[in-house]
Amino acid sequence: MHEGPTTRKAVSRESGNAVAFAALMVGNVALAFGPWFVRLTDVGPVAAAFWRISLATPVLLVLAAATGGRLLSSVRGLGWILIGSGVLFAGDLAAWHLGIHHTKLANATLFGNAATFVFPLYGFLVARAWPTRTQGLALALAAIGAALLMGRSYQLAPQNFIGDLLCLLAGLLYAGYFILMSRARQTMAPLPALGFSSAAAILPLLVSALVLGEKIMPANWTPLISLALLSQVLGQGLMIYALGRLSPLVIGLALLTQPTVAALVGWLYYGETLGVADFVGAALVAIALVLVRIAPPRPLPLPPVSGA
Repeated sequence: MHEGPTTRKAVSRESGNAVAFAALMVGNVALAFGPWFVRLTDVGPVAAAFWRISLATPVLLVLAAATGGRLLSSVRGLGWILIGSGVLFAGDLAAWHLGIHHTKLANATLFGNAATFVFPLYGFLVARAWPTRTQGLALALAAIGAALLMGRSYQLAPQNFIGDLLCLLAGLLYAGYFILMSRARQTMAPLPALGFSSAAAILPLLVSALVLGEKIMPANWTPLISLALLSQVLGQGLMIYALGRLSPLVIGLALLTQPTVAALVGWLYYGETLGVADFVGAALVAIALVLVRIAPPRPLPLPPVSGA
């Protein structure tokens, strides 16, 4: 009995999903090691972000060209969008790397993913629609969980609270980066978009590191090379590959591996123990992360604006 075209398509889709899921998991684990590499560097935190992008960008552009991307022609009409996304990405990395040195690795990873919760708000404004009950519940759980985590950090040491705020700022800037990149992705392939936006982040990061008076040149290149290749090239590259190939629920569940791995690294290398409030807060944020990633039903429209 021969397989019909529908059966072959289903088998092919399942196979593709398995590869995408493997890429998603590996990408999340790679990204989770980023804060650890930042702490291991012997340069300033913003300087580490500068080297992360500077070392990774040539690799990304070479990969984009090798996969058949028309680099220069694909940029036409998107210059300001790519520059803007690069500036936002630079701000995201600068704030996040500064925050990593002033809070727990798990907190830095959780709050660095705040973009996940900002996107629904952006969507509501654009679509002029009320959030569904599930989305509203997710946002409420995220707020409560974040408050628990930040409160626990402040009890341990005030500088942890500052680190949490910096990582939250990074998450908001990352959301802006995603918004601009989503526009670029409408006409550009993933790797060229990532490569050019990364290139636009190099100069702002270098200037920021110099203004802050940070040490720029490293004595030990290993953590920086690992940060560039593992987090930026492998982690971001695999995440971009997986996006659009898996359901939002699967993506959301897989994202939970990042704070888990980061917490494990923090416990093994820095003795960062987690209390009950940390576990409850992290669990609430994790649940919200899953809920907000679930494809929502039809949203409830907002009432029309008078005179519109």
